[in-house]
Amino acid sequence: MTRFTPEQLEAARDRVVPDVVAGGLSVLFCGINPGLMTAATGHHFARPGNRFWPVLHLSGFTPRLLRPDEQGELLSYGLGITNVVARPTARADELSREEYRTGGRLLVEKVERLAPRWLAVVGVTAYRTAFDEPKAAIGPQERVIGSTRVWALPNPSGLNAHWTAATMAEEYARLREAATGTP
Repeated sequence: MTRFTPEQLEAARDRVVPDVVAGGLSVLFCGINPGLMTAATGHHFARPGNRFWPVLHLSGFTPRLLRPDEQGELLSYGLGITNVVARPTARADELSREEYRTGGRLLVEKVERLAPRWLAVVGVTAYRTAFDEPKAAIGPQERVIGSTRVWALPNPSGLNAHWTAATMAEEYARLREAATGTP
């Protein structure tokens, strides 16, 4: 993995990280926003402590552990990645409520256009804020966007100590089973 200086990471605040998307996906995973490591590399969930890629594999979504630079392979599995907010930050708490709300509106437009079977927001707090649903919990949501069902998943950040990789993988596997109809 490439090492970045603090200056290089700060310079990444102005970068746009392209979505990994296509029409008709089985699951569109939606992060909160790109971290600076993600922005610097151009690869989603690139920070070494982030557990997204291991959890995706442990839950059965991918047949092997993918690296962030292999994110394009997700499309072959019917999976994609986007974010609630496009602006890269060092921490999600740098985002305003209005950025989340605006991101939620833009996300609805994206989901209506791409029509994935499921939208999986990885971070229940981000989901609550973006969609103004303060009581939302981890799991399937009542909200439907067009024909797309919505699921709130635990945030795979290494800072989320409430969830281990194993317990996250169990929740991600519940989504996989709902999305594919196979245990």
